[in-house]
Amino acid sequence: MFPTVARLELDELLTQLVDRAQDVLATQGRLRGLLRANRMVTADLRLPTLLRLVVEAACDLLDARYGALGVVAPDRTLEEFVHVGMDPADVERIGHLPTGHGVLGVLIDDPCPLRVDDISQDPSAVGFPPGHPPMHTFLGVPITVRGEVFGNLYLTEKRDGRAFTAEDEELALALAATAGVAIDNARLFDDAQQRHRWMSASAEVTHELMADPVDPITLVVERARATAHADYAAMLARSADPAVASVEVAVGADTTGNSVPLDASLAGRVFTEQRPILTGDAGSDACDLERGPDVGSIVALPLAASADGEHRVLLLGRDRGRRAFTAGDLDMASSFAGHVAVALELARAKAERERLVVLADRGRIARDLHDHVIQRMFAVALGIQDVAQYERTANADRLNGYVEDIDATIKDIRRSIFELRGSAQPGHGNLRAAIEKIAADAEAGLGFAPIVTCSGPLNMVVGDTLAAHLLAVVREAVSNAARHSRATAMRISVRLEDDEVVVDAEDNGVGIGDAARSSGLANLRERAESLGGKFTLAVPAGGGTQLRWTAPI
Repeated sequence: MFPTVARLELDELLTQLVDRAQDVLATQGRLRGLLRANRMVTADLRLPTLLRLVVEAACDLLDARYGALGVVAPDRTLEEFVHVGMDPADVERIGHLPTGHGVLGVLIDDPCPLRVDDISQDPSAVGFPPGHPPMHTFLGVPITVRGEVFGNLYLTEKRDGRAFTAEDEELALALAATAGVAIDNARLFDDAQQRHRWMSASAEVTHELMADPVDPITLVVERARATAHADYAAMLARSADPAVASVEVAVGADTTGNSVPLDASLAGRVFTEQRPILTGDAGSDACDLERGPDVGSIVALPLAASADGEHRVLLLGRDRGRRAFTAGDLDMASSFAGHVAVALELARAKAERERLVVLADRGRIARDLHDHVIQRMFAVALGIQDVAQYERTANADRLNGYVEDIDATIKDIRRSIFELRGSAQPGHGNLRAAIEKIAADAEAGLGFAPIVTCSGPLNMVVGDTLAAHLLAVVREAVSNAARHSRATAMRISVRLEDDEVVVDAEDNGVGIGDAARSSGLANLRERAESLGGKFTLAVPAGGGTQLRWTAPI
């Protein structure tokens, strides 16, 4: 009897020893899996890649069929949802990604580990959308970065069909801790890379602006949009109406030319407060006229006033569903905007200096022609005439003919002198200066000086005939404002767009009456149509006049 009892006890001890050994082996396997998962999540510093690696490592470690990582937005929804395990056809059939409702939302509201044996029986469950694969077991743990919840790691459906255990939860928490450190490092790396991109963009834009680009504002807008990885970008400037801003250039949505009310827009706040503003809710904080229809997050940046007193605002927007702009993005974009404002002013000053050099050189040439060349030719002509008196008739006729040729040449030189001197004065030759002179001359009749903005190489591409029409249009627009509108502010913009020149004139007066429409503006329409262009006149409900005149180059 006793040998049998001893044998049974020995068998039981051996069984326990084997079970303990299997537990140790399983634990060692889990630890090796955790180490392998840790190596996976620290293998890449690119944040989008890292997030996917975290989910893949978690699924591999805990033998889960499906996994996801949801990044929590400031409004407590999921701004990003990285998932693995689901068939692409199922993803396409479901359509939209989760936003943080149901079981997923429990972790957002209370960031603590959560295990559920059957999702459908959980009180917080809201069901699955059509086409979603069946899921029962669930494990979720928060991922924290520097003490703040970055997002949540979700796992469903263990491959062996069992529920997730407390040991699974501990492993998931350990992996989440490693993921938090890795995500923090990736964000620091991404921040350094982004700062480098903004600094490079500032240097490139400054260099290109100093090289006198055709359209500097478009250059700035496009470069800012690319650097910020934005879906939409726009530059706004104050209009003739002090209560309205105008969208000068927009990329990513058709808002160019929109008039944006300053008292009900994000740009208006920036114009008033002269400070950068970040919003994650463009639908509430920005009006439709200043943004794209799908924009969710916006950075609004002031550009310091230039010498002519003009202020601008740069808007950068990302569509809903994408990662929203952060305070770091706002800081870097603000620095870029400050550099751009300085570069625009330097480019303007450089162009003005070059213009003054050209004008001074033309004045010097005109003086030299008048003081030296003409006087010498005049003396030669007098000498020839004097000699002709003592020559035979045939020779005298020839000499007098030479005198007439010299006389004609003197007239040609005088005409050239007149043109050179005229181009050295505002209002002749230099189209930009001529437009500014018209505006300056109108100050007496208007009671104020219109704001003039000229963009592009007007002198290089606008011919003499078109320039004459263009100046007449500007003159007529200013004259009509002085006679009919009773305006207190006016803005004139002349710019190149594709293959045409565009003149915009707007004021904040009472509008133009029918008499002025039929007589004073008829010639503007005729000028445009004769050149193959267009003329439009609008009187907004709030008052004022908006005139646009275009002609092909």
